[in-house]
Amino acid sequence: MIRRLLVANRGEIAQRVFATCRLIGIETVAVFSDADADSPHVAEADYAVHLPGNAPTATYLRGDLIIAAARRTGADAIHPGYGFLAENAAFAAAVADAGLTWVGPPAKVIAVMGSKIEAKAVVADAGVPVLPSFADPDQVTEFPVLVKASAGGGGRGMRIVRDADSLAEAVASARREAAAAFGDGTVYVERYVERARHIEVQIFADAQGNVVPFGERECSIQRRHQKIIEETPSPVVTPAMREELCAAAVATVRAVGYVGAGTVEFLLAPSGEFFFLEMNTRLQVEHAITECVSGFDLVRLQLLVAEGATLPMAGPPPIRGHAIEVRICAEDPAFAWQPSTGTLHRFHVPDVSGRFRPLVQPGLRLDSGVRDGSVVGVHYDSMLAKLVAWAPSRHEAARLLAAALSRAEIHGVVTNRDLLVRVLRHPSFRSGGFDTGFLDRHPEVFAPLLSSVDAVRMSCLAAALAGAARRRATAPVLASLPSGWRNVVSAAQIVRYDGPAGPVEVGYRLDRSGELANWWVRAFDPDDYDLTGTGQPPVTEDHPPIAVVRADPDRVVLDINGIRLSLDVNRVGDVSYVDSPEGSVALTALPRFPRPTPELEDGSLVAPLPGTVGRVLVDVGQRVRAGELLLTLEAMKLEHPVHAPSAGVVATLPVSAGRQVDTGTVLAVIAPPD
Repeated sequence: MIRRLLVANRGEIAQRVFATCRLIGIETVAVFSDADADSPHVAEADYAVHLPGNAPTATYLRGDLIIAAARRTGADAIHPGYGFLAENAAFAAAVADAGLTWVGPPAKVIAVMGSKIEAKAVVADAGVPVLPSFADPDQVTEFPVLVKASAGGGGRGMRIVRDADSLAEAVASARREAAAAFGDGTVYVERYVERARHIEVQIFADAQGNVVPFGERECSIQRRHQKIIEETPSPVVTPAMREELCAAAVATVRAVGYVGAGTVEFLLAPSGEFFFLEMNTRLQVEHAITECVSGFDLVRLQLLVAEGATLPMAGPPPIRGHAIEVRICAEDPAFAWQPSTGTLHRFHVPDVSGRFRPLVQPGLRLDSGVRDGSVVGVHYDSMLAKLVAWAPSRHEAARLLAAALSRAEIHGVVTNRDLLVRVLRHPSFRSGGFDTGFLDRHPEVFAPLLSSVDAVRMSCLAAALAGAARRRATAPVLASLPSGWRNVVSAAQIVRYDGPAGPVEVGYRLDRSGELANWWVRAFDPDDYDLTGTGQPPVTEDHPPIAVVRADPDRVVLDINGIRLSLDVNRVGDVSYVDSPEGSVALTALPRFPRPTPELEDGSLVAPLPGTVGRVLVDVGQRVRAGELLLTLEAMKLEHPVHAPSAGVVATLPVSAGRQVDTGTVLAVIAPPD
């Protein structure tokens, strides 16, 4: 029996395992890097051990330090979570050699399935259909193909290649990313199937030879080959196809003598054929939706199997309703999924029914590794949380999930929240007629929720009125008078913000009763500040009449032609985060008298995010073509390319490989070609 469990991971998955341990009476141990000292998973464990190291990402890859931490704290078992060492056969073997219980499959099975090249050969011998693949890229003669990392998953080290000219660079880039993420740069190439769907089967096997499939999960909504929306059951899998998929998954598991939780992933072609992709020898990020429709705690089953118990079910559990999960990530979909870092000032999702465990009735489940005040850095994956909706039908689950997401308050970093809402409400998603290329074919989902001009104006006006209320609430004298009131008609008050669509100017004037006498919102040029204070609104813009029902520092209620709209305002420093039923907007207050800022040299390329310079492919004086790859940045476990915006000559190159850079750091200067 396991008495004390160490989780060799961080964030959300560590908290998920701890939640089950608390329910069944197992003590817990957390490990943490320098960057995670204040992480919620550290506070939730019974014991916590700091892992020394100068590189926060590599710290969790030090198996020797983790095993030493288990011994120091008296832990008798280790759960690897997902990522880091979860699929590392050498670590699994070292845990067993140390006399500790390994919560996962045997090391030899991880070794076989950890190499996708070897795994495909094994399952092919078991009669499971596989796609043709090549370990040597020079053997490729037909396109398109997919370059894949042999030792890992999560979309890292994957590249679609459509012609021979692009193959060499794609292979080299995939090898670098795979080596950085998994410590193994081995890649292979397989045939790429257009308009395919990504379907996976959750399985469990015990040491007594029982193998139970838990049905399929639909994982086709992806970005950069990484899942962002998953659901179960799949809207296109029929009962007959489900039986075939589960049979293939069971055959795969039996072929390698698997024990524990695992996921067999398949590619479903438009023709209805399916092919083995890979097997993940661990718990998946999306296990929560399987828990909702099956009613089983999969982490509890992992611990039972690790203790040598027999699975408590004789066959596949029945499917109860429908569950959909979204991954809320700190990234900007509109800017090539650029990661976002900073302090998460507020993270709140309304009407959540439970966290980190199966739901007992339809509702919302939130598994999050962050809280208000968490710092989102560049060292780890960009996922902040998973939100799951479980309902009797797929339509109800999608509607519930979209509504909750649209009302969520996420302040401090840019996220993919708006994109997720638009996908969940998109007709193609609702109909089930989508595949892994959904985002490529539907660019309209990248637009922000606040697409209405009037909705944006209301948010800007609410921020200005909340700011005025805040100032009046702290006024030492005459606090009862409306902001800016005079006993003669005076100029309007003006506030300027940097908003999602650029700088805006908000003008408003309150009468002696506190009602809006005049107001406007318009775009303006920051280089053309009006310092006269005349505050005259543009006569060409039409603004609906508005009555202020309530204006507090944190909430503004407006009456617009008889319709009331409530807007919550959270001011943090110079930024006002405004949330309404229409969506969310962040507005940064601009100074009334801005200081001149130094201008960058023409042709300067600056770092879009903090990170580490990976490769530098050019030299000073070198001529470059438009779109040519100049260098790469590494952040949040991904490689981000920096391309030449136009043809020219590298005039300045102030960075080198391995240098840490902040947002705005000049990486290179490209001068005109002449």
